[in-house]
Amino acid sequence: MLEILLLLVLVVGFASQRGYDRRLRKLEAELDTVKQALAGRIAADAPGAQVAASEDAPIPASLDAEQEAGRRTDAGNAAGAVSAAAADNGEETAAAPPPTKPAVAETLESRLGARWAVWVGGLALALGGIFMVRYSIESGLLSPAVRLMLAAVFGVALMGAGEFVRRTARPGRLGAFRNAMIPGILTAAGAVTLFGVTYAAHDIYSFVGPASAFAMMAAVALATLGLSLLYGQALAGLGLLGSMITPLLVTASEPNIAVLFGYLAIAWIATAIASRHQRWQIVPAIANIGLGLWAIGYLLAGSVLDLLPVMLALLVLIGGTVFIWPGRAWRPASPLEVAPTPKQAASTARRWLFGKPGAWDLLLTRPPLAITITLSVGLLLVALLLASTVRPATVDPAFCFAAIVAALAALGASRPYAAVPACFAATAAIAGTCLLAVASLSPDLLVISGPQVARASSTGYTREIAIGLGLGGIFILCGFSFLHRRGRDDRQFAMLWAALMALVPIAIVAISFLNYGDLNRDWIHGFYGIAIGAIFLAGAEWLSRREAGSAAFGPSDLLVGGSFAAFAFALHALAGSAATTVLVALLGFAYVLGSRFRAWPSLPWMMVAAILLVMARIAIEPTIVGAGNLGRTPVFNALLAGYGIPALLSVVSAYMLRRSVNARVLQVIEALASIMCLLTLAILVRHAMNGGVLTSGAPSLGEQSIYTLLVIGASATLMALDLKSPGPVFRYGSMVLGVISMLSVLSAHLVALNPFLTGENTGRYPFFNLLLIGYLLPAIGYAALAVYARDKRPPLYVTLLAVCSVILGFAWATLSVRRYWQGENLAEWKGFLAGETYSYSVVWLLIGVALLALGSRFNARSLRITSAALVLIAVVKVFLIDMANLEGFLRALSFIGLGIVLIGIGLFYQRILTGRSSTPATQGRNDGIDHPT
Repeated sequence: MLEILLLLVLVVGFASQRGYDRRLRKLEAELDTVKQALAGRIAADAPGAQVAASEDAPIPASLDAEQEAGRRTDAGNAAGAVSAAAADNGEETAAAPPPTKPAVAETLESRLGARWAVWVGGLALALGGIFMVRYSIESGLLSPAVRLMLAAVFGVALMGAGEFVRRTARPGRLGAFRNAMIPGILTAAGAVTLFGVTYAAHDIYSFVGPASAFAMMAAVALATLGLSLLYGQALAGLGLLGSMITPLLVTASEPNIAVLFGYLAIAWIATAIASRHQRWQIVPAIANIGLGLWAIGYLLAGSVLDLLPVMLALLVLIGGTVFIWPGRAWRPASPLEVAPTPKQAASTARRWLFGKPGAWDLLLTRPPLAITITLSVGLLLVALLLASTVRPATVDPAFCFAAIVAALAALGASRPYAAVPACFAATAAIAGTCLLAVASLSPDLLVISGPQVARASSTGYTREIAIGLGLGGIFILCGFSFLHRRGRDDRQFAMLWAALMALVPIAIVAISFLNYGDLNRDWIHGFYGIAIGAIFLAGAEWLSRREAGSAAFGPSDLLVGGSFAAFAFALHALAGSAATTVLVALLGFAYVLGSRFRAWPSLPWMMVAAILLVMARIAIEPTIVGAGNLGRTPVFNALLAGYGIPALLSVVSAYMLRRSVNARVLQVIEALASIMCLLTLAILVRHAMNGGVLTSGAPSLGEQSIYTLLVIGASATLMALDLKSPGPVFRYGSMVLGVISMLSVLSAHLVALNPFLTGENTGRYPFFNLLLIGYLLPAIGYAALAVYARDKRPPLYVTLLAVCSVILGFAWATLSVRRYWQGENLAEWKGFLAGETYSYSVVWLLIGVALLALGSRFNARSLRITSAALVLIAVVKVFLIDMANLEGFLRALSFIGLGIVLIGIGLFYQRILTGRSSTPATQGRNDGIDHPT
C-alpha cells in the first residue's frame, strides 16, 4: 500500500509539470523578442558596432537573482561603452539588426532523449529506492533502523545531487528544458523518499511518536516548498501535497485541532509566499482546495466541534489572499490576462451564439481565476455547513458563519479581481440565513445528523435576528467601500457591488421577518427597512453628485431600486394588508414626483414596480381586506380604495411622464394604468352583481355583458388617447382589447351564457330585459366602435367590429322572437311553434334587407356581404325547415315572402349595376371599412 501511495504522489507531481510547457515556451519567446529589440536599439545608437548575442538560448526565468542582475549590469555597461564610442567617433551609419540564429524545431529524438528520459529516470529512482527497502525487508538483510537510515541517506543524497546538477548546469540548458529539469526531478524523488521513511518509522516500526513524525513530515514538506523557488511549480505542488496529507499519515489517540489547523495555516502561508515570489496560480489554488477540504471534513466528522481554530485558519486563508498572494502584488503579465480571449472568458451559450465574451463574462473571469474560484467554493461550502450545524461547539456556529461570509465579502470589495468571491459571499449570506432559520426552527429537516443543541431560546430569536441584520449591514459597508475607492475606474464591478449591497440586506431581512418576526406588525424589521432605504437613497445622491452630468444607467439607479424595495418591505412589516396595497402605490408615485427634481433614469421605473407589486397583492388577496371584512355596499367599499387609488395614481403618473425622454417606461406605465382601470371597474361590477360578495363562480350573462361593454369602452378610450398622444401602447392596446372582447362574445354570449342553452330567465319586461343588456347594447357598442375606428384602424379590424355587431344584433332579434312566442324562459327543451318558425324567416329577411340598405347607403361592402349571408341563411331555412315543419297557409306565405324579397334584392342590384355602367368609375368613399370594386 505504501508503494502505491508514493508512486501515485510522484506521478501526480511530475504530470502537473507538463501543463506549463507551452506557457513557459511562450514567456521565453517573449524574453527573446525583448532581448532582440534591446540589441537593435544598442546597434542603432552605435553605428558600425557589431553586437552579437552572447548566449545560444533565451534568458531563462529560473536563474538566480544574482546571476540575472549581473547579466543586466554587464549589458548596461556594454551599451554605455558602445554609446560613448559612437559619440566620440561621430559616425553616422545605418544600423542593422543583429543576426539571430533560427530556432531549431524539436524532434521526436530530442524529446525522447532530453525530456522523457528525465521523467522516466526520476520515476525509476523513486521506485528503485522503494523496491530496495522492500527487498531488504523481505530478505531480512538489515535491521529496520539501518534500512530506514540508509533510505533517509538516499533521499538526502538525491536532493543534494539535484542541487549539484543545478549549480553546475549551463543556464541555457535549464531554460530550454524547464519542464524536464534534472535538478527538480532528483529533488522530488528525494522528497518522496524522505516522506516514505518518516511514515514507515512512525506507522510501521513505531520508532517515533506522532508529534515527532508530524514535525519531520511537516519539515520535509515545507523544505520542499522552499526548494520549489529554485525548481518550479511542480515541486511546489509535491511539497504542498505532502504538507496536506501529513496529518492523515500520522495517527494520534487525541488529535489536537488547534495544532492541526495551525499547521495547515502555516503551510498555506508558505505556499502563498512562494507563489507570490514566482507568480504561481495552480499551486495556491490547490492549497485553497486542501485547506477547504480539511475544514469541511472536520465539520462533517466532528462530534463536539472546536470551531475557533477552523475559523482562524479560514480567516488566514482570506487575509493571505488579500495581503500576500494575489494581494496587491497581482499585476497582469500580458494584455491577454486583462482581456481574456473568447475561448477563456465567454460562457458556452454566448460563445456558441456570438463568438465573443460580454462585459459580465470578462468581469467574472478576471485572473487569477483558479485562485478566486477555489477559495470561493471552499468558503461557501464551509459557511453553509456552519449555518446548518446543530451539534455542540465551543464557539457559536452562527457567529462563525457570519464572520467567514463577512470576510469573504470584504475580499470581494478590496481587490479588482475578486468579483467571484463577492458573488459567492452574497450567495452564502442568503442561503446561509435560510439554513440558520431551518436549524433554529426545524433542525430535524437538516440532512446532517448528530447530537443537537438548542439554537434559540423559547423567548425569542434575538441572536439570529442580530446576526442576519448585522450581516446585511456589512454588505452595505463593503459596497460603499468599493464604490468609494474604485467606483469610477471599474464601472462594471461597481454595478455588481451596487446590486449586491441592495439585494443581500433586503433578502436577509425578508427571510428574518418571515421566520422570526411578527407578521402583523414588526417594529425591528420595519425600522431596519426604513434605515437601509434611506441609506440607499443617500448613496444614490452621493453617486449622482460625484458623476454629475451622467444620464446613463449606473450604480446609483441600482441603489434607487434597493431603496424602493427596502421601503416597500418596511410597509409590509409595519402596515396592514389594505393599507400596504395603497401605500405601495403612493410610494411608487413619490418616486415619480422625485423625477421632477432628479434626472435619475430609475425613478419612473419604481412606479412600474409599485403597480406590479399591487397586482401581486391583489392576486393573493382580491378582496384587499379579507372576505369577512369586505362590505356589501356597491362601489363605495374597500375595493374602491384598494383598486381605485393605485389605478388613479398610475394614470396621473402616465400623465406626468408624457414628456419623458424615456419612451419605454411611459409605454409600460400607460399599459399598466389601462389594466388597473379595467380591473377596478370589473371588480366593482362583480361585487355589485353578486350581492356584495366576491365569488369564484362563473359570471352570469348580465355580468359578462357589463365586462364586454367595459372592454368596448376601454378600446374606444385608448383609441381616443392614441389620437391625442400617439404611442404603441394606446394603438395596439385598443385593438387587443377589441379582439379580446370579440372572442368573449363568440365564446360567452353566443355559447356558454346563451339563455337558449342555459335556460336563464330573461326578465318580465318585453324590451328592457336580459336580452337588451346581453346582446343589443353590445351590438350597438360594436357598431359605434366600428364607425369611430373608420380611417383610424386597419380595415380588417374595422370589418371584424362591424361583423361582430351584426352577429349580436342578429342574436338579439332571434332570441327576442323566441321570447315573444315562448315567454321569459327560452330553454331549448320547449321546442318550436309554427308561428315562431315562420317569424324567424320574416325577421331574418328584414335584417338582411336592412343591412343591404345600410351597405348601399354607406358604400360598405362588408355590410352587403353580411346581408347576403343572412338572406342565404333565410333561404336555406325556408327550403329545409319551413317546408318540412310548416303547413297550410303559413308554408305558402313563407315561400311567397321569400320570393318577393329575393326578387326585390335582384331588382335592387340590377339598378345599381345599370347606374354604374352609365357613369364613369369613381373612387368610393374612404370609410376605413371597404370599398366596392
